[in-house]
Amino acid sequence: MGAQSNAAPIIIKRKKIVGGGGHHGGAWKVAYADFVTAMMAFFMLMWLLNATTEKQRKGLADYFSPNVPVNPVSGGGNGAFGGDNMFSEQTMVMNGTGDTNRNPADARQSRGSTGVDRDGGDSAPHEEFTTLEAMLQGRGGESLVSKKLLRHIVTRVTDEGLIVELFATEDAPLFEVNSDNPTELMTELAGVVARAADVVTNGMAIGGHIRAHPVVLASSPVWDLSSRRAERMRILLDTSGVDDARIQRVTGHADRKLADRNPMAARNNRIEVIFLRKD
Repeated sequence: MGAQSNAAPIIIKRKKIVGGGGHHGGAWKVAYADFVTAMMAFFMLMWLLNATTEKQRKGLADYFSPNVPVNPVSGGGNGAFGGDNMFSEQTMVMNGTGDTNRNPADARQSRGSTGVDRDGGDSAPHEEFTTLEAMLQGRGGESLVSKKLLRHIVTRVTDEGLIVELFATEDAPLFEVNSDNPTELMTELAGVVARAADVVTNGMAIGGHIRAHPVVLASSPVWDLSSRRAERMRILLDTSGVDDARIQRVTGHADRKLADRNPMAARNNRIEVIFLRKD
């Protein structure tokens, strides 16, 4: 027993071996690689911005932009389980108004009364007008109007309805000088309006406006000429497929309602096609 108690104790040492080059391991390599990649992407971006023109950059931006119109308003208004589908009850998808008349959103309710609805009560402007205006202005989806024709179209919604104004410029007249013979531009614009008119069934009114003539003329042709040009527009719409029964009036306004302060400006030579509100 005494020999066993005097024996030296046995001590076992365990050595811990850590691989990967020290306490930090190889994590720094991953961080450095990410930094180099980010710097390379940054300098490539700077080079592309300097090497391309404004038009090319816009083309690149358009390429990566979504080209499918998305409704900015939810389908059933702003309440839970407030609708059956994601589209409006009375309009097409490209309109962009998703809330319904039965469950309107708060934003729509706060707009107030600006016109007459289908039933004759106060409401926001016709949804058809929104779609029609978007088509004529080339907004959303495929446009019916080329860039050349867009320069001659202005639209606005009034108490009477949607006014589509077709106007001339100094280098692009709608009619031949002192005549009601339409130019090729006027014929193309009439075709655009006729195709867009298929979207709605509202009645239409046509008004002719011309610029002032010199006061030295013995007989000013402003009244007769504006009336004949409005009538010619009616004929162009009729030949383009618009039902003649939809035309409720054709009026010549002479030079009494100027669009430009200069009475002699070519901008005052214009035709207004009004899509009338339904009573």
